[in-house]
Amino acid sequence: MIVTLTPNPSIDRTLQIPELRRGAVLRASSQRIDPGGKGVNVARATVADGGAAVAVLPVGGPEGRQLMELIRAEGVEAVGVDVRPPVRSNITIAEPDGTVTKLNEAGPELEVSEFERLLQTVVDVARDRDATWIAGCGSLPPGGPDDLYAMLVERGHDAGLRVAIDTSGAPLAAVIDAGPDLIKPNDEELAELVGRPLADLRGVADAAAELCQRGVGAVLVSLGPDGALLITAAERVHATPPKVDVASTVGAGDATLAGYLNSWSRPATEALVDAVAWGTAAVALPGTIMPDPEAIAGIRTRVKLVDLFGAVAPDGASTVGAGVSGNVPTDQ
Repeated sequence: MIVTLTPNPSIDRTLQIPELRRGAVLRASSQRIDPGGKGVNVARATVADGGAAVAVLPVGGPEGRQLMELIRAEGVEAVGVDVRPPVRSNITIAEPDGTVTKLNEAGPELEVSEFERLLQTVVDVARDRDATWIAGCGSLPPGGPDDLYAMLVERGHDAGLRVAIDTSGAPLAAVIDAGPDLIKPNDEELAELVGRPLADLRGVADAAAELCQRGVGAVLVSLGPDGALLITAAERVHATPPKVDVASTVGAGDATLAGYLNSWSRPATEALVDAVAWGTAAVALPGTIMPDPEAIAGIRTRVKLVDLFGAVAPDGASTVGAGVSGNVPTDQ
């Protein structure tokens, strides 16, 4: 069981167009509407693969009610915390070559008491359900306290729960010294966090290892088409995905996190392979559709592993790439 907290959820509308041209009147060839927000997507991915998850989120206005209906329509249990302002809406513009343009609203301003109820609710739900993980995910709404996720880690640990965090910027910086059990930055977010450019995989791994020395349990670094790195006090492993036709990158990082959390009890290398398989299977699907077990299984056998300490994984992978490709936009 995974319980997710999404402080700034959204209703996501995806429009498929032939080509994005500024100033033109464009007609979409297809459109879809999905529940959005990184924690919501982690819960959706978990349930799509047959697991159990509860999504905790603020719910305000008619948009909030629609969001809850969209989440529950996918078989995901959702627990809403009533707030006054409505939730935001995001627009994703997808082109046939895989290019994705996102227009994200900032989100509503919440009261201190509303943030407090969010934190208390997610810990209570996780404790009542005997959850294996709490996952705090995504951006904060305007005016949200930078230490919100740090407070979530502290309260989760006080309740005997593991806590994973997927965020960026000031909220990510504020959570490190709280000792989260897992964080999932991409390479650019990691570079911002450590305050220096990271030119290659070795540099990314070293930066992540510094965070483990500060008390972070594990760092799962997403590298877009270059896969992911898993760094712990004892392991440095790189997993690379097979090439797939990209339909949409939105939510792929959330599927990656879900894959890891749902496999965390297995050996770390196997959990990393699952994480990359889940994320890769997600990019082959339109909008923010999450992959089913069959789609994930078809990718898993083609993921390659490399131990950055130098030991070659059993699958025969033998080299580590020299550079890190730029990341596609996935943040919500």
